[in-house]
Amino acid sequence: MTSSPHAQPLSTADRVRGALWGMMVGDALAMPVHWYYRLTDLQRDFGVIRDYQAPKAIHPSSIMSLSSTSRAGRGTQSGSVVGDVILKGKKHHWGPAHRHYHQGMQAGENTLNALCARLLMRGMVRHKAYAPADFLADYVDFMTTEGSHNDTYAESYHRDFFANWARGVPAHQCAGATGHDTASIGGLVGLAPVVLASAAQGDAQAAVEAGLAHMRLTHRSQPLEAFAAAYARLLAQLVVQPPPSLGPLLQTQAAGLGKGLSALLGQAPNHQDAATRVVGGLYSPACYIEDSFPSVLYLAARYAHDFEAALIANTNAGGDNCHRGSVLGALLGAWLGFEAIPLRWRQGLLAGPALAQEVDGFVDTFVTASSPGS
Repeated sequence: MTSSPHAQPLSTADRVRGALWGMMVGDALAMPVHWYYRLTDLQRDFGVIRDYQAPKAIHPSSIMSLSSTSRAGRGTQSGSVVGDVILKGKKHHWGPAHRHYHQGMQAGENTLNALCARLLMRGMVRHKAYAPADFLADYVDFMTTEGSHNDTYAESYHRDFFANWARGVPAHQCAGATGHDTASIGGLVGLAPVVLASAAQGDAQAAVEAGLAHMRLTHRSQPLEAFAAAYARLLAQLVVQPPPSLGPLLQTQAAGLGKGLSALLGQAPNHQDAATRVVGGLYSPACYIEDSFPSVLYLAARYAHDFEAALIANTNAGGDNCHRGSVLGALLGAWLGFEAIPLRWRQGLLAGPALAQEVDGFVDTFVTASSPGS
């Protein structure tokens, strides 16, 4: 692995700011081709995506019409959790074949999981602390208020949570149990704010524990927890005590997460072939955590010094590239810092001005003068 690219050490504030912006950029860049599974379709519809685009009306890989509107996973669309409880007025988009998951969204707009991370960030700043009850109240209000966001699709864990909530289950007990599609990388997207807030105070272990506690509000998934802990440890370490190079840190966290993964990460910087030989080749491009998180680590190792190339490679690999992009963007944003994110991507985010205020408020609140490296 090559050494760190920084001529001068980055401040804690710059790393936190980079992580928060990076997660939003990675999501928005991939949004128009989220869950494209045939790269020939992706290239026919968009070419090589290098900048924000709006989604097409027709999504050739969409199976939203097979998703249950009453609970997690696939099933009939006779239920009305989608339509009456959440995503009000949007159920009619779920039935037609090949309807885009994010139909009608604009170039540079963020998907629902990333918006929930912003919701968490705003709440933490408002309350000057992280409190699970505060987040759950904000989450319920946001998800059940018509017009609060522009997305059309909600992952299984959202549908499970609100199926329970609609039956009168208290919010702190509404998290759904593990299903084949809930042990997915989408469950990691919302962890960064709580992890970064603890890490900025110099406590990496507290950051991991906070991240896991937050995830359990919406996910009951033992298979997901090992990957969530690895992600939280990586993100926290990049803030608390950044290593001289990224590769060995990634390799350390890869232990037990995939056969041969550590060796693959060691080889990644020397790879000249397309990232899709690994992401979509060796590993499925789908959401399942045992493939998606190793894919993120691979892309981080392969493009450790190039935020732009990493996010372009992730986007054009298809599959669950939005949620991979959020996690990858947070890690490389923390590693490379805010200025490593291309200016055109920062300026092109649809919610860029609001996000700038939110991130500045977060940094002002949680990155103190006593923070390491601040």
